[in-house]
Amino acid sequence: MNALIFVVQSLFRLILVAFLLRVLLPLCRADSRNPVSRFVIQVTNPLVLPIRKIFPPLGRFDVAALIALFAVQLSSIVVIWLLVGRSLDAYQMMLLYAAYDLTVQLLQFYFYAILVYALLSWIAPDTYSPIGNLLNSLVTPVLIPFRRLIPPLGGLDLSAAFAAIAIIAFEILLADLMRPYLLSLI
Repeated sequence: MNALIFVVQSLFRLILVAFLLRVLLPLCRADSRNPVSRFVIQVTNPLVLPIRKIFPPLGRFDVAALIALFAVQLSSIVVIWLLVGRSLDAYQMMLLYAAYDLTVQLLQFYFYAILVYALLSWIAPDTYSPIGNLLNSLVTPVLIPFRRLIPPLGGLDLSAAFAAIAIIAFEILLADLMRPYLLSLI
């Protein structure tokens, strides 16, 4: 049963990342012609486009993509809870847990995106790749405040390291704040 839960969680995480990117790409002004961006748009269109007929975008903010993201997150929780035999009666706690887990997924996504961005900048700093270009669009808005506080030292940009530390610290703080609510789910 644990193997099945792992497989289901992993598949939902991959789908969740696609919808998360669908929300983040317009906000970061990522190139929609990028092959990765096109893939994300094509994969998420079947769920986002019908919702968009009811909830149009607000400027660069795609409301339909955010609703689809939360629907995928909530669906994953329902499926996992049903697999482990948990009752779905506590729908308010389920919504709270969905919001918490989605926030954690966003933080983890940015942590790994910053990590890969930093590695790519060290390994192949002047080469073009669709993923590198997309990572640059996604990560730069997060790194700008850190670059203002911590200028490059000896040509070495440490803003990614400090941003990663801040993300993990915020994730720990959020877990500490949510612990009483999460314990009630056990």
